Amino acid sequence: MVIGVLRVEFTLHGNASLKGKRSVAQSLKRKMRNKFNVSVAEVESQESHTRLVLAASTVGNEWKHVESRLTKCLNMLEAAAPEEITDSSIELFSPE
Repeated sequence: MVIGVLRVEFTLHGNASLKGKRSVAQSLKRKMRNKFNVSVAEVESQESHTRLVLAASTVGNEWKHVESRLTKCLNMLEAAAPEEITDSSIELFSPE
């Protein structure tokens, strides 16, 4: 079993409210869930208006498959999200 975690940090330029941030977060989370069947949550800076950090996780049988799914998810975010991605990382874990 392999567990993969994708962490992506966005800077939301021109956003002045938590309501606007939540709208962006919900849209990105919905796209990630629908296209890649990953679990997604906002993990840091919930009270910041201009910083959004999302984490996505997935589980699979092979390292290559899990890494590929998360890499494709990151590529989709880079292409589809109008927000600036300031940091991203992919971590893979195997409890065995």
